[in-house]
Amino acid sequence: MPNAFNFSASPFDCLTLEERQLVRQSVNVGYYPAGAVLLAPHMPPTHLFILIKGHVVQWDGEERVSTYGPDDCFDGRALLAGKVSDRFVAAEEVVAYELRQQAVTELIASNAGFGALLFSDLGQRLSALSQRQDQHQLHALTLARVDEAYLRPAREVDAGTDIVSVARILQTERTHNVLVRDPRSEPPRLGIFTVAKLAQAILDGRPLDRLPVGELADYPLLTVQRSDQIGDAMTLMLSHRAHRVVVLDGQRIVGVLESLDLFSFLSNHSHLISAQIEQAQALDALSQAAAQITRMIALMQRSGMRVALIAKLVQQLNARLFERAWQLVAPAELVANSCLFVMGSEGRGEQLLKTDQDNGLILRDGYMPPADLDAICARFSQALADFGYPECPGRIMVSNPDWRAPLAEFSRQLREWLILPDPDSLMKLAIFMDAHAVCGDAGLLRQAREAVLALAPDNQAVLARFASAITAFGESQGWWNKLFSLGEADSGLDLKKEGIFPLVHGVRSLALARQLTETGTVARIAALVADGALDATMGAELTDSLSFFMGLKLKAGLAEIDTGRTVTGRIDPAQLSPLERDLLKDTLTAVKRFKALLRQRFHLDAM
Repeated sequence: MPNAFNFSASPFDCLTLEERQLVRQSVNVGYYPAGAVLLAPHMPPTHLFILIKGHVVQWDGEERVSTYGPDDCFDGRALLAGKVSDRFVAAEEVVAYELRQQAVTELIASNAGFGALLFSDLGQRLSALSQRQDQHQLHALTLARVDEAYLRPAREVDAGTDIVSVARILQTERTHNVLVRDPRSEPPRLGIFTVAKLAQAILDGRPLDRLPVGELADYPLLTVQRSDQIGDAMTLMLSHRAHRVVVLDGQRIVGVLESLDLFSFLSNHSHLISAQIEQAQALDALSQAAAQITRMIALMQRSGMRVALIAKLVQQLNARLFERAWQLVAPAELVANSCLFVMGSEGRGEQLLKTDQDNGLILRDGYMPPADLDAICARFSQALADFGYPECPGRIMVSNPDWRAPLAEFSRQLREWLILPDPDSLMKLAIFMDAHAVCGDAGLLRQAREAVLALAPDNQAVLARFASAITAFGESQGWWNKLFSLGEADSGLDLKKEGIFPLVHGVRSLALARQLTETGTVARIAALVADGALDATMGAELTDSLSFFMGLKLKAGLAEIDTGRTVTGRIDPAQLSPLERDLLKDTLTAVKRFKALLRQRFHLDAM
């Protein structure tokens, strides 16, 4: 039996060989029929239970607190405290390892990581998970395909082309090299001429307009296949002391991988995309940059980068993309006399994968917009759709006249949404509260927001109706069971409904009540804690929980993209590691506690 113990499951995956032997020597197997009580307040804690088969439900009185499945363990906290607080009941036939208390104590004393994962708070456990992922960062990146990196276009010239003509190409096309094809050699060959070779051409002494580039090109080319690994390309460059390799698809040239771009890829190539956006002179060029954003996100997620940082980079890139697109379709006078803003997760800086458009336009009071404003805004919305940001089903876009207006009219509409609310207007108000300026005069948006915040604290009934959206869904769907697929055909979990929305909207509601101007959820939480409106411990739990939710949702979404499926935002608990599943229970429980606080704060049970 002990030899079959699963040491790949948390927290046992951090044990040394000697510590694993201690486990083998100190563990037994227990069998419990359905309905059996494994632990209860009247029972002394003597073992740590590690489930092999079946599920166990944890009860606090009549309230179900948690559910445990195979490879999960409990109740370490009872061992540490010396007493059991809750009941642990077998939901079905259960087989479990029973690790003696003395062994657990010794493991905690000898291995800090084991103790941290077993007993620490949510933030520390999430940090432990992040550190594990970071260990695989560079290894994972070097295993990426070459064509996941940024490939520069390959420019070919005939070997007989003179150096002056080549220099013009290098200057006009802003490239540092050209490929040189020499069909006269036997067999025909392909080489490369770089900017560094210009000095050699000058020192040659012959007139540059009569010096064939083929005589100075380097042969043969260093090549890799687009399906090769990044690590192979890096090794090839280093071994040949080269600064670039030509990328092939079979025999077809698909581009050039520069060393700068390779190492940017291994760190973060967001600046390359940003440069492409800034230099774009047409929407087609912007489309190429937009196509790389999802690839960049996948790279950063695989590298172990913190999801909050990924979201921040994505927000910055999207803002620049939208700004440049608006500058390309809108006259300069319109840009200067308006404020283009984004809303929803994009406005909060919490969007990762591309989602529906949520944007609007505030015009300066007294400014007369172009007669073809409708066409300009429609072109902008279509451009974003072409970039991979679908049109909003609810038409919350600048192409909808309802979401563009002079400041005075826009402010009046916002006040109406607040003072005379209905479900539709409250939804619109919630979306607007996350607005973030991306182009034009940001002061226009600031003034519109102030019009709402000035009225909000005086209307508690409206604030309650606004906050009540947190009860629209969740909890009733039995998400504890979904974590372990207990007899349900659909084990998928809608993380947005169950965790993200109630957390985000709850924080948004508290921020509105306190007249806070922050738009990001994390920034709002920090402001609420500083303002005394939220306990610091709960604030930390909510911040950690949001980051964890976003990471899981991103991971699931990228997996759906890789397999050609529609991105749904649902996660499959069966695909989670035991540690991830355990953390998911903890974070959803934190959201549950937060919802209870909101019900009390806004008197939602009385509605």
